Amino acid sequence: MWCRIVAETTTEHRINDRIRAREVRLVDPDGVQLGIKSLAEALATAKELDLDLVEVAPMANPPVCRIMDFGKFKFDEAQRAKESRRKTVHVGIKEMKYRPKIGPGDFDTKTRQVGKFLNEGHKVKITIMFRGREVYHPEHGKRILDRIAEQMEGIAKIEAEPKLDNRNMIMVLAPDKRARQAAASRTANQHRGERQAAPATTPATPAATTNGSEPTTGAVVTAPVPVSTDDAATTEEG
Repeated sequence: MWCRIVAETTTEHRINDRIRAREVRLVDPDGVQLGIKSLAEALATAKELDLDLVEVAPMANPPVCRIMDFGKFKFDEAQRAKESRRKTVHVGIKEMKYRPKIGPGDFDTKTRQVGKFLNEGHKVKITIMFRGREVYHPEHGKRILDRIAEQMEGIAKIEAEPKLDNRNMIMVLAPDKRARQAAASRTANQHRGERQAAPATTPATPAATTNGSEPTTGAVVTAPVPVSTDDAATTEEG
């Protein structure tokens, strides 16, 4: 009987007196390479700057050591790891179950939730559950799956086509980033076209002037009616 000895691996950096190499390739706090130095000389340089000597590349020949504030380095490293975990999207597969005789209200509610899962980056398994003799009419379940796929067009693609699994019918949808980007691009182009096609504002027509006065907005100008001499004489006799 034998057992294998596994070498201990660690990601912890050696610093200062824990560094074992006799010579190191030294890097100053600004990232400037200072060349190959003895360990004693590198430690003395770090001490003069009141900083730490940190072995950042132990597998190099000779190992690379950098002068830095190790406490600040560890803090920044922890913050980077925390930010990386925060940005990591845990993509899983969600499931939404339907019945062949589902009502319109329940269908809309469940389908909105399917869209929400897809927008969050999850795959969604759609399951149609048959009961009793419903299993002899799979076309009813297929009709529901087709409606769901149609409503999810533009944000999802069918990863697994509908198929019967015992007394269930299953389809898997996956987020479609390309379709979503194309839909967003089409919407942006449509809005841009609507703005360009908007009619320009027609300049207002200046109002007419009367007797050399300033234009009167909305005023109706009436031209004088000429009166003949005979009409004037008739008026005086009368």
